[in-house]
Amino acid sequence: MPAPQIVTLEQAKAHLRIDGTDADDDIRLKLSAATQIATTYLDRAVYATQQELDAAVLAGTAGIDPLVATDMVRAGILLILGDLDANREDVVAGTIATRLPTGARACLLPLRRMGA
Repeated sequence: MPAPQIVTLEQAKAHLRIDGTDADDDIRLKLSAATQIATTYLDRAVYATQQELDAAVLAGTAGIDPLVATDMVRAGILLILGDLDANREDVVAGTIATRLPTGARACLLPLRRMGA
């Protein structure tokens, strides 16, 4: 299932400080993955607009406790995207292997559906 378009390609490229179109396919792939990671973490359907949410509610496809994307959600997606773009591995190995920190959790945790 494709990820909803909560963050545009233009917003993603601005966040990554990328000009031109050479990397567009790679950015689209990572943006889709970042959106899926965020919505999976939230355990809620996220819609770009109130109209999209209303249509999903009417169609009976909105799921439990859906929400319209907030700036916190968009920032979380962009932070995940930046992490996916900058870090090709799960850990950075040097003298000590460390998981990479991310601000995405801070953006997404307050909106996460808990106790399904």
